[in-house]
This record gives sequence, structure tokens and C-alpha cells, in this order.
Amino acid sequence: MQRVLKMPQVHPNPRQPREYFDQDALNELAKSIKKYGLMQAIEVRPDNELGGYEIVSGERRWRAHQILGKTKIRANIISEKSEIQRFKRSMSENVNRADMTPFEEARGFQRILDEEEGATIESVADDFGKTVTYIKLRLALLDLREEVAKHVEAGEIGTQAAVQIAALSHANQGALLAKFARGEFASDNEIVHFAFAMRQQQDQAVLMIVEEMTDEERRERASAQKKTRSTLDKIEQVRGLLDEIARTEPIKLAETLDGQVGARLEQLDRVAESLTRARFQLKQAKAHAEARQLVTVNPDAVHDSRQDTAPEPAAA
Repeated sequence: MQRVLKMPQVHPNPRQPREYFDQDALNELAKSIKKYGLMQAIEVRPDNELGGYEIVSGERRWRAHQILGKTKIRANIISEKSEIQRFKRSMSENVNRADMTPFEEARGFQRILDEEEGATIESVADDFGKTVTYIKLRLALLDLREEVAKHVEAGEIGTQAAVQIAALSHANQGALLAKFARGEFASDNEIVHFAFAMRQQQDQAVLMIVEEMTDEERRERASAQKKTRSTLDKIEQVRGLLDEIARTEPIKLAETLDGQVGARLEQLDRVAESLTRARFQLKQAKAHAEARQLVTVNPDAVHDSRQDTAPEPAAA
């Protein structure tokens, strides 16, 4: 049933999933409503406890009406539903909006899992048109220490990095946060790599200690070190050859590579792809070396597949 209600008759749901409303976005909505009118009525339910009507969906439209100083609003009055059903209806309206924060989503999904009988991660994903992985990654944010969560909510640490950090023990989250506070991460991507490295080392029963190696293990380690360092030294020699090509005029290259320019360009493309992969591995190695100095090993760690996805190599 649709009616025109007085604004004071309508009030927000204090348990609705959104906690933050972007003021600039509300002002834009208010301008749109002023120009075109309210395109879609809000939905409300009779509130038998507080009186009047509680908003089920459309709080942004109601707030925009407040900005415009309007005294009435068009509303659809819906039949009584359970609290969790009203919550889900409200959340479904907001979950795909850019200004609903990842933490609001995470807390909303968790509330449904806690309060709706028979709810599973799979059913929540289906209800909101999300993948199971998406729901799991949002829920992982709830494992963050409060201090880390504040940086994520402030936009200082990205969601992808936050998911990797959430997989760490609270002690290791604290160690990473201290490194972050010292300004030792140049980018969010570095945090992702470092947190992933900490996670891998954290879940080992023990970290390898050189002094405790057998003679055979020491020989194998020394051989691997020599081979890897030799390979990297050879790459430096290749760089000199590439620099030589880079200094050659294009017209001269066309003459000297008569009929082979295309094939040689494909050859360099393959080299570039290999270089990108090798650089990615070295970045991971750097993260592991730094993480080793800080990580607290957790031999009793429970495996959680939510954060098992390794960082992706950046495009060349």
C-alpha cells in the first residue's frame, strides 16, 4: 500500500547494515530529487514499539528529503517481516553501492549467518548475487585487529592487503602494522606480498635455522646459492647486450635484421615475459627475507583456505 507520509512519522532502522553515508553523494541525490522528483518510493513498516514507520529500504532517499527540507515523502507500507528478513532486504539495496564499505558488508553477512536459521556462506552468496569467494574474503576482514581495521576503514590499507593481513595471527598483524607505521611499505602491493610471505612462514612448525642443518643440507644449500647467484650474474650480462640494442637507431636495426624484425621482436617479448615472472619471484623472496625477521611461528595454526590465493604478478 502506497501513502504519502509526514517526514517526522518516518525513522531509520538503527540496525540497518549501512553505517556510513557519503555526504557528497547525498547532496547529488537531493539535487536529482529536486529536479526530477522521487522516482521510487521508499519502503517502510509500521513500528509498533516506537510508533510511526521504520525504513526498510530507501534511507538515502529519506535523508535527501531532509536535506531539501521536505515535509512529506512517498512510501510503500509493507507487511510485517522478521527482523532478519528486513535487514536482508535493506542490505540487498545497498550491497552493490560503491559507498558501502567492505566492513559494513562483512558485518552484514556475518549477522545473517548468525541470526538466520540454516544460513550458510553459499546461501548468503546466492541471496546477494555474489560468489562464495567474495563472501569469504569479506568475512575474513572481521579477523583483523582493531588497529589494523581502522587503517583499512580510513582507506590507508587496501582491501586486498587487508585480506592477506587478516590471515595472520594477532602478533604478526601487530608486527606488520609497526612496519607500516614506520613508512616501510612503498605501496599497497608491497603489503600484499609481505603479508602473504608472513602467512606462509607463520604456518610452518619451525623456521629453518642454518646452524641446525646437516652437512648434506648445508652442501645442497651452498650449491643452490651458487647456481642462483651465477644465473643472476648472467642476466646482468644480458642487460648489457639489451642496452646495446636499445642504443641502435631503428633504421639501422631494420637494415641489419632484414626479414627478421618481427621474429626478433617476438623473441624480446618472450624475454620480457620471463623477466616479469622472475622479478615477481624476487619481490616475493624479498618479502620472505624481511618477514623472516619479524614473523612469530604458529605451529598450532588452523588452516583457513580463505586467504590461500597468492598475489598476482603485476603486468609488465
